[in-house]
Amino acid sequence: MTTCILTAAVLYNGSLAIRVGHRHLVELVHVYCGFALLPAILVGAAFGSYRADLRRLARLTPSDLRWLRSRTRRDGAIRVGKFNAGQKLNAALASGSILVLLGSGLLMYFIGLSPLSWRTGATFVHDWFALALGLLVVGHVAFALKDPEARRGMRTGRVSRRWAHAEHAAWLDEMDERDHGEAAPRASSRTSGS
Repeated sequence: MTTCILTAAVLYNGSLAIRVGHRHLVELVHVYCGFALLPAILVGAAFGSYRADLRRLARLTPSDLRWLRSRTRRDGAIRVGKFNAGQKLNAALASGSILVLLGSGLLMYFIGLSPLSWRTGATFVHDWFALALGLLVVGHVAFALKDPEARRGMRTGRVSRRWAHAEHAAWLDEMDERDHGEAAPRASSRTSGS
């Protein structure tokens, strides 16, 4: 995905294209990395943890709806699972965008598949979806730079109990229950004086 975004920036921005050069090579790298996204997603589906995360991402719960409506959603008062509603919406937007980009990219690359008017429309759609997805990714990278614990979790797959309790308390309870075989006592969402 990162390679697709970077090569798209080179292909779309004239000053970057002049600096990098080798337009045909950049275009081929872009196309083949774009095509590689689908097999990568399918390979991921072979793993149970990936499928479990997909099920979590595909379901909005009542607490997710409260989280979306709340102005103080990040204070920990609304207990969320492994993914909060914002992460679920981001996953839906990114997944849908990848499918649209793949479909429009196929029409643009295989010129014999469709008439010129379709390819022109596909180019328009591809460019705008790519821009929107690129901005979404850049925004999330900027947001992640503010949370070193979340970055460590993405890199290593582990977070501290303190961070998990503050950000994803319902998920922490679920992990405790799984590890200990019984429901762990829920911590209060309010902080005490001690």
